[in-house]
Amino acid sequence: MRQRVAKPCRDKLCRRTTREKHGYCEEHADQARSWSRGRAGRGRGGRPWRRLREQVLIRDRYLCQPCGRANDATPASQVDHVIPEAEGGPTEASNLEAICGPCHDLKTQREALRARKK
Repeated sequence: MRQRVAKPCRDKLCRRTTREKHGYCEEHADQARSWSRGRAGRGRGGRPWRRLREQVLIRDRYLCQPCGRANDATPASQVDHVIPEAEGGPTEASNLEAICGPCHDLKTQREALRARKK
């Protein structure tokens, strides 16, 4: 039986290589077990999030809200927090809005810069 090609460990700061299917070296193998459980216990995901996401998309008519504020009608493909969770924003419909991919990327970059400056 052929051996797998050695690849870098999936842990961000690890420089070791591994041949394991899960992609983690022996030291970080415990992280692979947490991934096998899916999205359980990691906040978003599962039926409640999908229902809330769908409610927000319907409420916003599947249109990107930041683009709409700039008088442009762009289809939305994602739902994002107006006030980020990292800054204390709740995961409820009043704090969520439909957003397109490019707007989401820009907003994420701005939030990352803000977080680095703190």
